[in-house]
Amino acid sequence: MSYTRKLINVAMFIALGVTLPVAFHLAGGTGSVFLPMHIPVLMAGLLLGLKGGLAVGMLTPFISSLTTGMPPLMPMLPIMVVELGVYGTAGGYLYRQCKLPLVWSLVGAMLAGRLAAAAVVAGLAAVLAVTLEPLPFIIGAVSTGLPGIVIQLLFVPLLVRKLEAVPGAFRRVKVHE
Repeated sequence: MSYTRKLINVAMFIALGVTLPVAFHLAGGTGSVFLPMHIPVLMAGLLLGLKGGLAVGMLTPFISSLTTGMPPLMPMLPIMVVELGVYGTAGGYLYRQCKLPLVWSLVGAMLAGRLAAAAVVAGLAAVLAVTLEPLPFIIGAVSTGLPGIVIQLLFVPLLVRKLEAVPGAFRRVKVHE
C-alpha cells in the first residue's frame, strides 16, 4: 500500500472514530456501553498495521476530545489515548507481523489495550492523585462496555474480511514497518 493511500486510510479511520461516537451519543449517550470509537481503531490496526493503527489509536481520542469534548480531558483522555494506541499497535503487530488468526489478533489487541489502560490509571493515581484504582476501573469499563465488546468480536472480523476482499484495498501481506 502506498504511503498516500495509507495516509488517506488513517484519516478515514480517524474520521469514523470521531463521528461514530457522536452518532451514538445523539442516540441516547450510549458511547460507554457500545464503545463506538474502539471499532475503527481496532479495524485500522488490523488493516493498516502497527504504525497506522498506532496513529489512528492515539489521534482519534485526542481529535475527538478537542472537537466534541468526548472523551473529557481528565482523566479519560490520557487513558483512552494509550488504550486505543495499544489497540491499534497490538492488532497490527499480531495480525500483520505475527500472522496470528484475525480473531486471536483482535482479542490480543483488546486485552493489551485494557492492560495499558490499567497501567495509565495506576500512573495517574500515583502521579496526579486521581481517585481511580486500576482493577475497579477495568472491571467497571469491561462490565459497562460488554455489549460493545460483543459487537467488536462479532463485527470487526466480518468488516475486516470484507475490506480485505476488496481488490487493491487492504491485503494481508508481510509488511516491513
